[in-house]
Amino acid sequence: MPISTSRLFAAALLLATAVPAAADEVTDTIQSALDAYEEGDVAYAAEELTFALQLLKEMRAGDLMGFLPEPQDGWTRELDPDAAAALSMMGGTGAAAEYSSGSDDFTVTLMMDSPMIAGMAAMFTNPALITSGGGKMVRVGREKFVAMEGTISGLVGNRVLVQAEGDNTDAIVAHLETMDLRGLSQFGL
Repeated sequence: MPISTSRLFAAALLLATAVPAAADEVTDTIQSALDAYEEGDVAYAAEELTFALQLLKEMRAGDLMGFLPEPQDGWTRELDPDAAAALSMMGGTGAAAEYSSGSDDFTVTLMMDSPMIAGMAAMFTNPALITSGGGKMVRVGREKFVAMEGTISGLVGNRVLVQAEGDNTDAIVAHLETMDLRGLSQFGL
């Protein structure tokens, strides 16, 4: 689908005004898009804007990592720097970390604003659907999560999927309870 030049220019202006001054690579890429647009090279301008959006998603994913729970006593946490790129292939922004204590481990993944999440929203709001599939409801703070087959998942703010995978449900819930879920629900708004 061709991009209209007015939409392209509006997107470039929006990006240019929304980016902090310290984001050199982002502002350089946006400037490159504007230069290409002014030269009439709309295809290259669109490529540059797409690249700028990817850079902004990576920055956002770095900020999202701050919501991953800190490891509790006896546990270690290793952030997964490649998770953002892998999760962006699903159309959203994400972060992940692995937690371990001796031979026990689990992973926590955050994914936001993905089209896939919208399709999952019905599952989190329908207890009958959850229990019919063998799952059970678990409270984490004020949020309802679903526990099913070694996975605990919750939809925070109807846009951020919090998913933990591992066998130690008690340890997972204890870690999830330390998260700023209210702040996470407002992240990026």
